[in-house]
Amino acid sequence: MNFTHHIVAHPLLNPCSSTRTQKKMRKLTQKMTKGWLLTMVVTLFAGFGAANAQEEAETAPLTAEATAAPTEEVSENKADYDALIEAQGNEAYAFDFFTTSMLWTVIAAAMVFIMHLGFATLEAGLTQRKNTVNILFKNVWIISIGLLTYAITGFNTHYPGEFNGYFSIGGPIGDLNAEGGDTFGYGGLSLAMTGYGDFIFQAMFAATAATIVSGAVAERIKLGFFMIYSTLLVAFGYTIAGSWHWGGGFLSTLGGDDGIAFKDFAGSTVVHGFGGAAALAAVMVLGPRAGKYTSSGVKPILGHSMPLAAIGVFLLFFGWFGFNGGSVLSAAPGPLGLVFTTTALAAAAGGVSSIVVSMIVLKKPDLSMALNGLLAGLVSITAGADVVGPWGAVVMGAIGGVIVVFSILFFDKIKMDDPVGAISVHGVCGIWGTISLVFFASEGNEFSLVSQLIGVAAVYIFAFVVSLILCIVGKAVCGIRVSAEEEAEGLDIAEHGAPAYTE
Repeated sequence: MNFTHHIVAHPLLNPCSSTRTQKKMRKLTQKMTKGWLLTMVVTLFAGFGAANAQEEAETAPLTAEATAAPTEEVSENKADYDALIEAQGNEAYAFDFFTTSMLWTVIAAAMVFIMHLGFATLEAGLTQRKNTVNILFKNVWIISIGLLTYAITGFNTHYPGEFNGYFSIGGPIGDLNAEGGDTFGYGGLSLAMTGYGDFIFQAMFAATAATIVSGAVAERIKLGFFMIYSTLLVAFGYTIAGSWHWGGGFLSTLGGDDGIAFKDFAGSTVVHGFGGAAALAAVMVLGPRAGKYTSSGVKPILGHSMPLAAIGVFLLFFGWFGFNGGSVLSAAPGPLGLVFTTTALAAAAGGVSSIVVSMIVLKKPDLSMALNGLLAGLVSITAGADVVGPWGAVVMGAIGGVIVVFSILFFDKIKMDDPVGAISVHGVCGIWGTISLVFFASEGNEFSLVSQLIGVAAVYIFAFVVSLILCIVGKAVCGIRVSAEEEAEGLDIAEHGAPAYTE
């Protein structure tokens, strides 16, 4: 498609000549106004014939000037546009697409950032009010340290370029516009963004892994240890695992030139599964909250604000359109519309199926199960949002909603205390979403079950082992759990010296 006429005709798209054009147009308008006013005066006082002569005398040069001015303007705009073409080189024809894609990328990054607010409010709502400040503080720390460490070492570890396919620690980012700040020089049509656009979008993903763990270990983990743990997990654990798939590592080359590589569009395994597996290891070492499991069974510890929890889930739902939609890596209209649609339908199906199943199993409609069902549907579609059709997305999301209900009940049965259901939502449903795309991919898309299983096993085992080592070392060196007295008092007072609520 040729977009050049937009740039030539509209002065706002040609800032180099807009001021000059406006001055010429004002001068032309003034002359035209004076000419017509003079014509009207002569017509009134000298009669129709004289007025006619006056009109010819006055308008003839005006017409010539009016004709010349637009021609000169177009000529000047054409020169400016030619300069733009020269600056953009062979990519100038698609500059509008590049600009739109870059704009969509940073909007999607902002939407993923909103997900961190969603995680914070969901975790706060599903836990006791005496730990609200602690939950919110941890989420402030995670996004802050996540962005900084991703700039210091994460980005160039995540995308190391030439490496052995398994392990490479990168250094700080440099001038990410060096390859082209306003051309396709950075990534071409398939990665229609600048280096800085790529960085900020991926940086918003990075902290998600630690945020998932935060909910699972809520209400009993030491703040100091968690701050160290989350920093190392995001800076090195997540980025190394991510490099295996998105950084050109061994998962992206499974099967060789003729084989079918691992497929994970936006991170059912690489993001959500990593966080779920890391959370499982941390919960195993940390142990359950006091009073959660008794000799008579499971004692529910109710969250203090279901409105906060619901707000959190809807913020996450909203942000997921940026999470999945931004992973198109451009504003290509076909894939973008498909991804938005499959994301929405899978979430809705997960919500409905979890509601129905929880009503049957628990005998009451459980809001927390419904909220986790929405998230389960979203996690389930994230790996294949660009390759399944709408009804495939519905089935994948619906099964994810069923899985999450039984998974949460299962982990309670084996006394693995997860206050927000993070292990089930992100870990278990991450496996389902990554594997199920093999069966629900639309015609023309072929994926290998073996490759998907290898990818899941590699990322989950690595995340579990890294988290387990961090927790075991932390427990031996400084302890990772607050005292029984501090847990009973609440971490807001014990760790922060201030409650979230004054009344």
